[in-house]
Amino acid sequence: MLTAESRRRDFPTLEGKSYLNTAAEGVPPLAVGEALQQYFRDKQLGMDGRIPHAAQWEAAKALTAEFFELTPAEIGICSCSSEAYNLAALALQLKPGDEVVVTDLDFPASSTPWLQPSCPATTRVWRHRNGALRIEDLVPLLSAKTRLVTVSLVSFYSGFQVALPPIVEAVRKHSPALLAVDVTQALGRVPLDLAGADLIVSSTHKWILASHGGGLVGVPKERAAEWTAPAGGWFNLEDAFGPSSFETVKSKPGAASFMVGMPNYPALYAIRAALEYIRGVGVAKIDAHARPLIEHCLAELKKLPVELLTPNEPESVAGILVFKHPKAAALQARLHAANIHVMNPAGRIRVAIHGYNTAGDIEKLLKELKAALAAVG
Repeated sequence: MLTAESRRRDFPTLEGKSYLNTAAEGVPPLAVGEALQQYFRDKQLGMDGRIPHAAQWEAAKALTAEFFELTPAEIGICSCSSEAYNLAALALQLKPGDEVVVTDLDFPASSTPWLQPSCPATTRVWRHRNGALRIEDLVPLLSAKTRLVTVSLVSFYSGFQVALPPIVEAVRKHSPALLAVDVTQALGRVPLDLAGADLIVSSTHKWILASHGGGLVGVPKERAAEWTAPAGGWFNLEDAFGPSSFETVKSKPGAASFMVGMPNYPALYAIRAALEYIRGVGVAKIDAHARPLIEHCLAELKKLPVELLTPNEPESVAGILVFKHPKAAALQARLHAANIHVMNPAGRIRVAIHGYNTAGDIEKLLKELKAALAAVG
């Protein structure tokens, strides 16, 4: 991943391609494909296949626990981050008068459960300034009524990386709220320090380079009671088939309550393989490799006739750079024609730089982007 040889070996489809779209879809290493093939072989065993399936499930939870700095018992794995947040909404059991704080830099998965008409709480929005969230704008939103503050460690929209300790301090000082942190755009790309987070959520098909169909959930044991989802199911229940199963049910506490049904075993095989791969390379090494590329790209983008949405603060940038241009669609089309893959969500160009990217990818992007800007006027 960090050398030309390992890139060719582990990511053969990247040969000749400048893939800068990991914030939308990660490119899995071949080890993930091998894990999915192993799932198929195990599935062919029928019921006996559940034994290796369960081993993969436990391994995936243990690896996730390492990255979240929790224990395997504090990890749940559901189908996606959207499911995780909807189950979190069930767990909170909000009432009229309660308040939830979301940010306008968050992905819809973490903000929309609290905006549905069925949610009785009042939602307050922590709004960004020039692509960045400021603590002084959060504090006035906090009160004794605040039940939840939810934030993305790295914004999909602007690429801004929050400093978590000041948020934890503000939330604890000014409210009794729980703090939920979405690490989808950070996990596998930057080292994590999640001390103080009461709920941790991540998708699996982006920076950790696994498959779709996974939602990683971390609930510290001291917060298990607050984050126990009263959902129907069976994997999440204490005794789903007991003598009183048609009279009363009880959810397992904390993270286990987020695993409501039969696990998505193919995704678990992929998650296990991907996290093992990322761990083998080392997140610190990935960050040390990619950060200079990010900083160079940011410095060069500042010289171009585009509107930067990413704050000009290199210490607050992880793997994503975003800018606007009136002809963003035409720019993306020209870049794609040059085999440069970026994202164009709603008039924005988003560049995502991971450990499999090279200095050559960035130079090619900048060269072709300058030519495209000149061409579209």
